Amino acid sequence: MTIAGRRLTPWAAFWLAAAIASFFLAAHGASMTAAIDAGWAMQYPAAWRWPLNAQISAAMKWLVEEVHFHFFTFTEMTRGLAWLLKQPYDFIRSLLVGGFVRGLGRDAVQLLPSLSWLAVVFIVAAMGYYARSWRLALLVAGCFLYLAVFGKWNSAMVTLSSILIAVPLGVVGGLLLGIAGYRWRTFDRVLTPALDLMQTVPIFAYLVPILFLFGFGPVSALIATVIYAMPPMVRVTTLALRAVPSEIRDFAVMVGCSRRQMTWKVLVPAATPSLMVGVNQVIMLSLNMVIIASMIGAGGLGFEVLSSLRRLDIGAGLEAGIAIVVLAIALDRLSQAFAQRSGYRHSESSNYLTRHPWLVTTALVVLGTGLAGLFVPALQDYPASATVTTAPFWSDLVRSINIAFFDQFEAAKVFMLVNILMPVKRFMLALPWPWLVLLATIAGWQLGGWRLATLCLGLSVFIAVNGLWELAMVTIYLCGISVAIAAMIGIPLGILATENAHAQRIVGAVIDTLQTLPSFVYLIPVVMLFRVGDFAAMIAVILYALAPAVRYTAHGIRNIDPQLIEAGIVSGCTRRQLLWRIKMPLAMPEIMLGINQTIMLALSMLVITALVGTRDLGQEVYIALTKADVGRGLVAGAAIAFIAIIADRLISAGAARTRQRLGLA
Repeated sequence: MTIAGRRLTPWAAFWLAAAIASFFLAAHGASMTAAIDAGWAMQYPAAWRWPLNAQISAAMKWLVEEVHFHFFTFTEMTRGLAWLLKQPYDFIRSLLVGGFVRGLGRDAVQLLPSLSWLAVVFIVAAMGYYARSWRLALLVAGCFLYLAVFGKWNSAMVTLSSILIAVPLGVVGGLLLGIAGYRWRTFDRVLTPALDLMQTVPIFAYLVPILFLFGFGPVSALIATVIYAMPPMVRVTTLALRAVPSEIRDFAVMVGCSRRQMTWKVLVPAATPSLMVGVNQVIMLSLNMVIIASMIGAGGLGFEVLSSLRRLDIGAGLEAGIAIVVLAIALDRLSQAFAQRSGYRHSESSNYLTRHPWLVTTALVVLGTGLAGLFVPALQDYPASATVTTAPFWSDLVRSINIAFFDQFEAAKVFMLVNILMPVKRFMLALPWPWLVLLATIAGWQLGGWRLATLCLGLSVFIAVNGLWELAMVTIYLCGISVAIAAMIGIPLGILATENAHAQRIVGAVIDTLQTLPSFVYLIPVVMLFRVGDFAAMIAVILYALAPAVRYTAHGIRNIDPQLIEAGIVSGCTRRQLLWRIKMPLAMPEIMLGINQTIMLALSMLVITALVGTRDLGQEVYIALTKADVGRGLVAGAAIAFIAIIADRLISAGAARTRQRLGLA
C-alpha cells in the first residue's frame, strides 16, 4: 500500500485502517450495536461490574475497627506511630516558630523563644558559603529574607518544619529500599510496580486511608509527603549502586570487605554524588506536596494558597505560591551545592575554633540574636510594620486583563470548545470500549511483545470492569489535547533554545518559573480569566506540563554526536535540512521521553483541576476525598495510575525501538 508515493509498512497500514475504522465506529457504533443487541459494547453493564470499591472500604473498616493484637488495636498502633512522629515535628516547629511553651491557652508559659529570623537567615547563609561560595550564601539568605519582608515568615517556617522531618524519612527509607533492590533482584522486580503506583496514583486517592489510620493533622500530612516523595530516592539509589565501577567492587573484595562493609564503606560512599540527586528530588517533591498536605492539617504556605484559591484571591494566592517557589529555590540550590561539594576541607589545627570557624560563629550569632531579641523584639520576630505585599497589584493586574480582553478570551474559549474539545470528547465517548481495549493490546504487542500486550489488556479491562470507562475517556481526552498542545508549543521552543543562545536564556527562565510554581497556583489566574470548566483545566494542564517537552527536546538535540552533524554539513545540507533530516530524527527518542513526562505531569494536574469543574477520574478522586470513601478514591486513583502506566510503557518501548532503528542503543 502506498500513499503520496511512499510505501507503507504493514503496521503503518494497519494503524491507518484502524483510524478509519475508529471514525466509522464513532459515527455508527451505537446503531450497529443496538441492531445486533450488543449494547454492552457501548456501555459496560452495571451487572458485570466488580464492586472493588465497596470491598476496599469494607476491608479498611475491618482494619480500623476489628483488628486486634495482644495488647492494642491496629488503630492504636497507627496512632502511636503518629505520636512518635509528632515529637520531632513539634520540636523542629517550636525551634523555628512559636518557641517552646508549657501549658495550653491562657495558662501557656514560654520556656524558650524560637530561633530569631536573623539567626535562621545567617544559618542558611553559612550553609551556602560552606557548601560552595559567597554567591550561594547571598542567594539563599536573600530568599529567606524575602520570606520575612513579604510577611510569609511564620507560614514558611511551618512548611520548613514539615520538610525537615519528611525529607530525612524519605531519604533514609528510599536509601534502604534501594539497597535492598540492588542486593535482591526479586525484591527489585516486586518493588518496581509498587514504585510505579506510588508515583502515578494521585495523592488525593490515599489521603483518605491515611486520615483513617493516622488522624487529621500535620503527621498525616508528613506520611503522605513521604509516600509521594520517596520513589525517586529508591530508583536513584538502585541505579547509583549499579553504576559504581566494577574495579571499585573488585578492589573491595580483594581487601576482604564483608557484605555490610561493601555496602556502607564502599558502594554508598562511591555513589554519594548520584545519591544526592535523589535527595534533591525528595526535597522538591516534598515542597510540591505542601498545598495538598494542607488539606489534612499541614498548615503553612500550602494552607495560604489553598485558602486563597477557595476565596479566588489571586493576589494572596500568587504571593504565597511565590513564597513556596523562593523556599524551593533556596533548598534546591543548597542541596545541589552539597551534592557537588568536593570532599571535606580539613584543618590541621588542634584548636576547635580554628577547625570549625563557621560552626562556632553560627552558634554565637544564634545565641547573640536570641539574647538581643529579649530586649529588641524586632531582632527576634520580623516587625509586621516593615512587611510589604504585592497581592493588590496581582489582583488588579488580572482584573484589568480580564476586563480589557474579556471578548478575546471568550472567543478563544468558545472556538476551542466548539471546534476541538467537544468533538474530541464526543468521539472518545462514542467508541465501543472493547475496540479501544483491543487497540491498546495490539499497540502493546507491536512495541513490547506479549508481556506489554498483556499489561495493556489487564489494566484497561480493570478500568472497564470497575465502571470507570466513561470517566477514563474524559480523562484521556483532556490529557491528550493538553499534551498535544503542550508538545506543539514545547518542541519548537526546545528547538529554538538550541539554535539561539539569547532565546535559550529566556526560554530557560520561563520554564524554570513554570516548573517551580506549585500546581494549585495555576488554577487561580486561570479561573479568574476563563471561569470553571474543561477549557480552564486544559490551560492549567498545558502550563504545568510544558517543561518536559521543552527540556527533553533541547537535551536530545544537544546530545547528538557532533560528527553526524558535521557529516550533514559536509554533504551540503542547508540549516533547515540539517534540523529536519538529521537533528530531529536523531533526537526523536529523547523527544518521545519528554512527551512521556508531559503525559505524567498532565495526569497529575488533571486531579488538581477537579477543583475547577472537570468531570473525569480526577473529580471522582476528589469526591471520594470529600466523602471519606476509601474504596472509591483508591479505585479511581488506580485507574488514573493505570492510564499513566500504559502510556509510559508504550512510549518507553517506542523510544527504545527508535533508538535501535537509529543505531543509538
